[in-house]
Amino acid sequence: MSAFASFTLVTAGLFGGYAVIFMYATEDEFFGNLLRQEADLQQEHRQRHGEWSVPRQPFMRVYAAGDALPDGLDELLAAEPRRREAGGREGRHYHVLRLDAADAKAWLVAEVSRQLVVRPMRDRVLEWLAWSALLLVALALLAGLLLARRVTAPLSRLVARIDGSNAQQLPHDLAQGFANDEIGTLAQALQALARRIHDALAREREFTRDASHELRTPLAVIRGAAERIDSEPTLSPQGRQHLAHLQQSVLQLQQTMDTLLVLARAESAPAPVVRIAVLPVLERVIVEQATLLEGKNVDVRVEVSAGATTTIPAAVAHILLSNLIGNAFAHTQAGSVTIDSDGARLRVVNRGIAAPAATDCFEPYAKREGSAGFGLGLDIVRRLGERCGLDLRITFDADVASASFRLDGRADAPGATAAGQ
Repeated sequence: MSAFASFTLVTAGLFGGYAVIFMYATEDEFFGNLLRQEADLQQEHRQRHGEWSVPRQPFMRVYAAGDALPDGLDELLAAEPRRREAGGREGRHYHVLRLDAADAKAWLVAEVSRQLVVRPMRDRVLEWLAWSALLLVALALLAGLLLARRVTAPLSRLVARIDGSNAQQLPHDLAQGFANDEIGTLAQALQALARRIHDALAREREFTRDASHELRTPLAVIRGAAERIDSEPTLSPQGRQHLAHLQQSVLQLQQTMDTLLVLARAESAPAPVVRIAVLPVLERVIVEQATLLEGKNVDVRVEVSAGATTTIPAAVAHILLSNLIGNAFAHTQAGSVTIDSDGARLRVVNRGIAAPAATDCFEPYAKREGSAGFGLGLDIVRRLGERCGLDLRITFDADVASASFRLDGRADAPGATAAGQ
């Protein structure tokens, strides 16, 4: 619409200016022709009678070279000999033409203030041109609006169809009803993309369902068999140690599977907010991860009150704490691990760990030298933090590493951040 209006305004101004110039040029040419005709007559009369005659037009007069021209025209013409038009006092307007005879020189002057046509009607003409330009601009805006609506209507319809869909119900008729133009091509491309996304989501749901069923069953069998072996009185101490490592590995595999299933599961509606106690989940995680402290001189301190609660789902809290506390236990060879809370955030601080290299600790497969893991734990924690709005923060300072997260997640909270090296 702006382009239409601007183009129309420039065009109207351009042709309006041409019209005004044409009017003035026509009027000047008219008076110029009258002067030239009269000059020819004056020249002929001078040749026959030796003097200038009285002009036929009452508004014309011949001034001999020695006579004083009116309104200071003599000085103006002396400075600008080629001047053919000049204004005078009290609204007078002159057209002049030089008469050159063999024995004399003179000026033919026409005072045309009463014969002017363009000047008296100039304001009215400019007013009509302005109103015409405004009318044309209004018509251009209307045409631009109608054209814009016509052009964007298919796009708006396509956007409405896409906005009304979700990941579980992707539209299959995006291209239906669109012409074979740019919008139709876009709709066909989006429909093909929607089909691919639908197929990918279906495969993901099938994988999640199959993994949940096929992996839980053998894990349950392994855990049951390990418990029965643990109850054998004839089992040697070395065998019990190997069995403890086996049980820990099964537990870690169970946690990993639960984590991946939680991250892969897309919730269609927010779950109801339920507050749970933090300390029981924390104590359970510490017991499960205690095998990582075997043979180490590490002091574990828990400074979390029994009344501390969180809105994080129990399964997510367990996975989150298992990764953070497991990392702290695994990476601390000697020193202390402190787990505390101020009521709003829970913090895990381990002392005795060297700061990592200058890299993003949340980057998949990023791990410190000597780590036995795959470098995926913090990336999983980050994604859980973003999913639940926990504002996860991890900092490294000399031999101190600190990880903290909000106990009450918010959907509008910023994603996880890594601060300070």
